[in-house]
Amino acid sequence: MYKIIGCDLDETLISRDRTISEENIYAIKAAKKADVKFVPTTGRGYNSVRTTLKELGLYEQAGQYTISYNGGAITENKDEKILYFQGITFEEAEALYKRGLQYDHICIHVYTLDQVWVRNFYPEEVEYLASRQPCTEIFTDKLDFLKGKEIVKVIYMNTDYNYLKKIEGEITDLTVNIDVSYSSNRYMELNRKGVSKGNGLKRLCDILHVDLKDTIAIGDNYNDLSMIKVAGLGVGVANTVEKMKAECDVVTQNDCDHSAVGEVINHYILQK
Repeated sequence: MYKIIGCDLDETLISRDRTISEENIYAIKAAKKADVKFVPTTGRGYNSVRTTLKELGLYEQAGQYTISYNGGAITENKDEKILYFQGITFEEAEALYKRGLQYDHICIHVYTLDQVWVRNFYPEEVEYLASRQPCTEIFTDKLDFLKGKEIVKVIYMNTDYNYLKKIEGEITDLTVNIDVSYSSNRYMELNRKGVSKGNGLKRLCDILHVDLKDTIAIGDNYNDLSMIKVAGLGVGVANTVEKMKAECDVVTQNDCDHSAVGEVINHYILQK
């Protein structure tokens, strides 16, 4: 019997128009009544998912959890208690930031626990992030103002995946202790080595004494693949990146705009 559902948010649970369908919400609440934990598992920070948690009836709930920053943090929703955190050093963040400034058309995000700092905030990125998460635009070439703060990760943004892959190959001197992943068809994510959604799901299972075989993972993009591969049932929604689909146990008939998550819960949890 499945006990935990680790689910990506953007373009998986949340549709492209930034809404969550009533079918998805109803299914998640029904799963909760069946003692199955629905765990939002996202590259975003916890502070950007509070509204989603409220919609799902999970906000400020004891025994309910969120995996954020691609597995860099695990939070119990009640009192927003951080159970696990792993970020990168200030020196690593500043080196990645300065290198990113050398490239054309790269928007750079630097994540702290409670804020996202953005350099080169291009209009298309402003539009994409609207309602997703609060950001502060910066114009400095240095990150001195972040010394002493917990830094979670750095992101390079460009909608040309091949361009980002080229950059990845050129910054290997900076990524010896950094894991590189991709999300939302626009982000190269730079986390501490060993930080991933898959390892985040493993850690939560260890905390709750749940066997991984009793978990479902649902996602759509490369940063979801690690949890899709470790979960008892790894599910890609219909709009999942094509090259990933062969590595999923199941691909839904519905996409993120047509209640794919509800489809999974109805079939594998509620057995409708």
